[in-house]
Amino acid sequence: MPHKILNIIHKAHKRGEKLFAVLIDPEKCNGSRLTAFVRLTEKAKPDFIFIGGSQIKESIDQTVRYIKLHSSIPTVLFIGNAVQFSPNADAMLFLSLISGRNPDLLIGQHVLSARAIRQSGIQTIPTGYILVDGGTPTAVETVSGTQPLSDPQTILSTAIAGEMLGQQLIYLEAGSGAKTPVKHDIISAVRANTEIPLIVGGGIRSIAMLDDAISAGADIIVVGNHLENHPEDMIPFAKFIKGSGK
Repeated sequence: MPHKILNIIHKAHKRGEKLFAVLIDPEKCNGSRLTAFVRLTEKAKPDFIFIGGSQIKESIDQTVRYIKLHSSIPTVLFIGNAVQFSPNADAMLFLSLISGRNPDLLIGQHVLSARAIRQSGIQTIPTGYILVDGGTPTAVETVSGTQPLSDPQTILSTAIAGEMLGQQLIYLEAGSGAKTPVKHDIISAVRANTEIPLIVGGGIRSIAMLDDAISAGADIIVVGNHLENHPEDMIPFAKFIKGSGK
């Protein structure tokens, strides 16, 4: 499984199939909530479980191990610093916060974790992470010390630069609990001007919002905060996304 995740994404991208990732923040989803959430993933069958959170200050390995033991869904690390790394996930998004100018999140944390990641054998997927203004301050903004981008042309240029630098994925992120998700025209412009798969997340709370992101060109939709409060939406969300690329 570890070396198949990027292949799964690329094959779906080429076929025009859309993928669904649910995001679990171990700081918010633990104990009985984690148990119930993982059981639900076995019913909804999302394509991936992303695991991580901006404000976690310790390893998330225990959460990864639990999910791996109780779920058949591929696990992908979505982490912001070296401390959070777990060698037991199927893959990790090797994130570079290309929308900001904080050197620690462009290369610093990567250097700290590089040898441990290489030794683990986990698949690393270079991902250009772009924080987009979602109408409210987010944890990513606070932790990273960077401002979200709002100008569509700057966002587009940043995505193109990320692709030119060799990123395998572009991730447009409005932030956890965003008032508004990434706008249709921004997704559409990035999709039209880049060739690599496009992930979109943050502020998505309804089928209509899923449809908007998908119709604009998103390849992978990530939903986290909404499902923490409304886990019952996971099954209809998954069903909608799975049917959208057919």
